[in-house]
Amino acid sequence: MKISIVGTGYVGLVSGTCFAEIGHEVCCIDIDQNKINLLNDGVSPIYEPGLEELIKKNLAARRLEFTTNYESAKEADAIFLAVGTPSGSDGSANLQYLYAAVDASIEVMSSGTVLVIKSTVPIGTAAKLKNYIAEKTTKEIFIVNNPEFLKEGAAVNDFMRPDRIVIGAIEQTAAERIAKIYEPFVRQGHPILTMSNISAEMTKYTANCFLASKISFINEIAKLCDATGADIDEVRKGITSDVRIGTHFLYPSAGYGGSCFPKDVKALVKSANEYGSPLQIVECVEKVNVEQRKYVFEKIATFFGKNLKDKTITFWGVAFKANTDDIRESSAIYIAKYLIDAGAKLRFYDPEAGANFLEFMQKAEYPVQLCEDKYEALAGSDALVLLTEWKEFQIPDFTKIKQMLNGSAVFDMRNLYKASEVKQADLDYFAIGRN
Repeated sequence: MKISIVGTGYVGLVSGTCFAEIGHEVCCIDIDQNKINLLNDGVSPIYEPGLEELIKKNLAARRLEFTTNYESAKEADAIFLAVGTPSGSDGSANLQYLYAAVDASIEVMSSGTVLVIKSTVPIGTAAKLKNYIAEKTTKEIFIVNNPEFLKEGAAVNDFMRPDRIVIGAIEQTAAERIAKIYEPFVRQGHPILTMSNISAEMTKYTANCFLASKISFINEIAKLCDATGADIDEVRKGITSDVRIGTHFLYPSAGYGGSCFPKDVKALVKSANEYGSPLQIVECVEKVNVEQRKYVFEKIATFFGKNLKDKTITFWGVAFKANTDDIRESSAIYIAKYLIDAGAKLRFYDPEAGANFLEFMQKAEYPVQLCEDKYEALAGSDALVLLTEWKEFQIPDFTKIKQMLNGSAVFDMRNLYKASEVKQADLDYFAIGRN
């Protein structure tokens, strides 16, 4: 089929490339000419394992193209809207980019085209969009919700081997067309779930907010373990052996971040309040996440007797998770600001997200030093704080860490290390919820 994708961020670029990989003719559209130029040269503007190779392969096969115009929408069987829906000042989703993409699409699209909302949108958006389009054109346009469930760092694999495909639609013919596009991805038996538009919108938010809840829950329990002397690793194993609970998203950390969880939690809370059905648990999820970043800062500050003036702290990892260069809402940003505001100096190293973090912090007028090597970043520092679970951080040379550090403290905020191994190098070791 012929597919147009509007937006070349994480969702749009991965979706378009993977659709091309299984044989569809795909045109990705974006207003950023510099990004389009990079993509036409086979260069991915984002770091996502395996993505750039697929872009080059499908460009060469002429199944994939990138442009700033909407001409491809004229002949498209489906137009996927994958633009950003960032949080507004009140927590609601900002839909200006979505409506701009709709306006541009309906000018050229043919009657009978399926317009697919891939972006995460507030509950009830499809219905509002349907009325909006009816006022703009007499063309028959079908509206389908098709939320994504991709994990950054594993997005290509998630798209090619999905747990499920969710299609929200009123018209059966529209749902069948989108299901046909996805057929090659579900031949191993994973389901295509067809439901109403509003249920699909709700499904996306519910999934992300539930996963965020698991992260905040285990972080709360880890703090209690710190207070009582229990070991969160032992507790986690004890609870996750119960099949009703499972193992995913139950690892302590400095808090969740990224492009989805923070804004989706805010948006669902906002929508729930608008419908007069507040979500008290979800409201607490966000509060706990904010407090978790402060908790990590307090761990560091307490070690230094609450006096961080002129102390040099090194971060290993600033991306919100491993295998991505995405720093959006990363806990590293907040913890860095707390430390610098308290008088500390900050050095950091990240294998992919370093440049993004440096640019962000410079714009925020917070001085930080980017280092090109994880051990070089330790030179003269008073403490190491591990925030992202990159593979290259998982088995470090603790003797070398001791030699490079000016101080002796290692704050392992991903619980990657064995305390005994760290202490053998005469280092002070701090984790989350581990005695």
